[in-house]
Amino acid sequence: MRGRKSLDITGVKQVESFDNEEFLLETSMGFLAVRGYNLKMKNLNLEQGLVSIEGKVFDLVYLDQQQGDKAKGFFSKLFK
Repeated sequence: MRGRKSLDITGVKQVESFDNEEFLLETSMGFLAVRGYNLKMKNLNLEQGLVSIEGKVFDLVYLDQQQGDKAKGFFSKLFK
């Protein structure tokens, strides 16, 4: 992360959902939620497992595997 304005994430398997306030990524270490303001995907390369995000980053949260089902339920309700 550079200055809370630019973020490069490795180990990304899949982008579950995203909008200008939140990205939900499946990574090799579990699900990662990136929250912020005016977020944009700058680069996506799933072959290399790389996602680059720009915007104002407020929060990075890893969700445990046990919480993964709860997180999916929570996020699926948000993005209906």
